[in-house]
Amino acid sequence: MAAQSETDNPRPRAHWFQVIVIGRNPRKTLVRAVIVGALCYALFHFVLLPVRVDGISMEPTYKDRSVNLVNRLSYLRHPPRRGDIVAVRAWAGLHLMLMKRIIGLPGETVAFDHGRVLINGRPLDEPYEKWQSDWTVPPEKLGTNQYLIVGDNRTMPPQDHTWGRVDRDRIVGKVLL
Repeated sequence: MAAQSETDNPRPRAHWFQVIVIGRNPRKTLVRAVIVGALCYALFHFVLLPVRVDGISMEPTYKDRSVNLVNRLSYLRHPPRRGDIVAVRAWAGLHLMLMKRIIGLPGETVAFDHGRVLINGRPLDEPYEKWQSDWTVPPEKLGTNQYLIVGDNRTMPPQDHTWGRVDRDRIVGKVLL
C-alpha cells in the first residue's frame, strides 16, 4: 500500500497555536465570541455597573481609587436596608455617583450627638465605624420616600462631607464588592 502524502489529505491539521487561539472551527469561535461579547455588554451596561471610588469618604471600608460593582437589580424585591452601601445618582446622571452607607430609613428621625448616630433617639450600633467622630447635628425627620446616606469616614467636619437625605429614585443599586 502506498503512503499518503500531505497533499492527499483534504483537511490539513491545524497548528497547535491556531487551535488554542481560534479553535478548530473559526466560524463557531466567531459566533461564540459575538455571543459572549453581547452578554458581557448587557451585563456590565444594564445590570452590574463598574464604579471607581474617588475620595476618602468611605475609608476604611473602601479605599480611594478602588473599583467596585453596583448591582442595579438588588432592590427589585425589597427596599434598601440600613447598613447597605449604595450608589446614588448625583446631579449629573449615571456618570457621576456617590457611594455611601444608608443609616436612616423613611420616616425616621436621625441625629448625630458627639459622633454617635441616634435613630428616633436611640443609639445606632455601627460596627463598621472604625474612626471616632465628633459630629453633632440636630435631629432631622426623613420623608416617606427618603433615606439618609453618609460615608464611613466621619473624621472630617460634616460640612466638608457629602451626605444627607436622598429620594429612593436616586439610589441606583447596592455595591457588591
